[in-house]
Amino acid sequence: MFKLLRFFKKSDWLIVACILALTIGQVVLELLLPEYLGDMVVLATSNADSSMIWQRGLLMLLFALGIIACAMLIGYCSTTLSNRFAKTLRTQIFNKVNSFSLHEMNKFSVPSLITRTSNDMFQVLQVIMMTMRIGIMSPIMAIGAICKVINMDLSLSIATAVGIVVLVALIMIIFYIAVPKFIILQQKLDKINAVTRESVTGIRVIRANNAENKQSNKFDKVNKELTQTQLFINRVTSALEPGMSLIINLLVVVGVYISSFIISRDPVFVGQMTSFTVYIRIILFSFVLVSMLFVNIPRGKVSAKRINEVLDTKNEIIDGTLDLSIIPDSQKKVGEVIFNHVSFKYPDAKEYILKDITFTATAGQTIAIIGSTGSGKSTLINLIARMYDATDGEVLVDGYNVKDYKLHDLNDKLGFVPQKGFLFSGDVYSNVTFGVQNASDEEVERALKIAKADFVYKEFEDTIHHPIAQGGTNVSGGQRQRISIARAVIKNPEIYIFDDSFSALDYKTDKALRANLARETKNATKFIVSQRIGTIMNADTIIVLEEGNMVGIGTHAELMKKCKVYKEIAYSQLSKEELEVSK
Repeated sequence: MFKLLRFFKKSDWLIVACILALTIGQVVLELLLPEYLGDMVVLATSNADSSMIWQRGLLMLLFALGIIACAMLIGYCSTTLSNRFAKTLRTQIFNKVNSFSLHEMNKFSVPSLITRTSNDMFQVLQVIMMTMRIGIMSPIMAIGAICKVINMDLSLSIATAVGIVVLVALIMIIFYIAVPKFIILQQKLDKINAVTRESVTGIRVIRANNAENKQSNKFDKVNKELTQTQLFINRVTSALEPGMSLIINLLVVVGVYISSFIISRDPVFVGQMTSFTVYIRIILFSFVLVSMLFVNIPRGKVSAKRINEVLDTKNEIIDGTLDLSIIPDSQKKVGEVIFNHVSFKYPDAKEYILKDITFTATAGQTIAIIGSTGSGKSTLINLIARMYDATDGEVLVDGYNVKDYKLHDLNDKLGFVPQKGFLFSGDVYSNVTFGVQNASDEEVERALKIAKADFVYKEFEDTIHHPIAQGGTNVSGGQRQRISIARAVIKNPEIYIFDDSFSALDYKTDKALRANLARETKNATKFIVSQRIGTIMNADTIIVLEEGNMVGIGTHAELMKKCKVYKEIAYSQLSKEELEVSK
């Protein structure tokens, strides 16, 4: 947990110093009250002047007001500190996750990342709040009260020491039993979040297959496991406070019993007995607060470890240092992509996903990539966008290795459209202009026209200002794809990457959209990943992948003559006559 303190700013440490000073002041006042209470008892029993009693009472009232003021200021400072730290930590996690490669995202999983940024964050902040409020005050107050008791009488000191030892032993035993369960608890939370997310996103599939009971049983299982773990922790920790109360009450009884013998010899000791009783209560209160903190510290420790796992993850994709501004215009290439003996495998994996891929794409060309499911098509184009980095060989864009580029500069060159077009909450305009600034309505309309997104004007009353739900759930899959394509078009990039981006379109719309792209983006390099022969047969170059190997490269006509894999795919989709007709 202490590792997270590296995100504390200088001003945060100043607040910590203020909390410490206020805490010391509050503790001093808290420990003075029993002394003055004992003095009042002695004065009252000895028939002293009433003015002296009133004087002591007034001072006790001022002490109480001082305690309240200190407590309020500590609460204000700790709340300010924890909220500021929460803001900083959330920003750090958000920026770190945004820098993850696809492999790093898959390593943690989305449900786990959600848990770490919500529940784990809450646990850490709760510990910080409690530490600032009671974690500093309670130990100081307990030590101060114990010192006061020890100075009263040897027999009372021995009794107090025995009670404290038993209290500490009780706390240690309970935490020894409960702490290992905190790690399991967070794992169970990850599981229930994963099942919940799965059920929500796959609700249509669940209903279509009448699998509600199956999914419900799956949820009930993980929910039962989580509940059992929580119950075990709560039952163990719930025994702490009653056990502590019993020990302290026994200590009070023993203390009063011992004090009665002392009072028989020294009646003035009745004041110290009164103070002793209050100090024991202070010790009890301090230990209760400390135990509450200790209950949450293991949870916070586990949560902090999980957050640190995210923050300490070494990025696989590192920003390059290439400065494009110093490159003369005469030496700049536009839209060129070269794969030079590129191979790729996931970290720690044995098998390569791609093996020795070599080809060149120049400006204005359309490069199509086809192959069976799992052949490595998406992985190949992800290497261009640096979603992954090549294991062997190099990927060059405009004559420079993609690893040398600053990610911002590389992304400026690319217009990437994934298979599952993702839309953000907002409207059509904000989604189309997501990657550009200050785009006019006319530019948006042009991009939508090229993307064959005419439904925006035919079906939406508000046209480009039609609201879009998060994830684009209020539009169809084909509409999401076309808006996503328009988002890439408006960037006017050097290189377009379409990762099966036409799969949700009917053949008529697919053909018309490709015709628009060929006409409007003729100077740009276009990569098209597709399962449809009809989508890619007119490409300048077609790359055929099979189990990560490039088994064919050429035009449609060339591949129909010399590539067996391509012929099999083609004849499985289209007739011989259709294949001979240019699309």
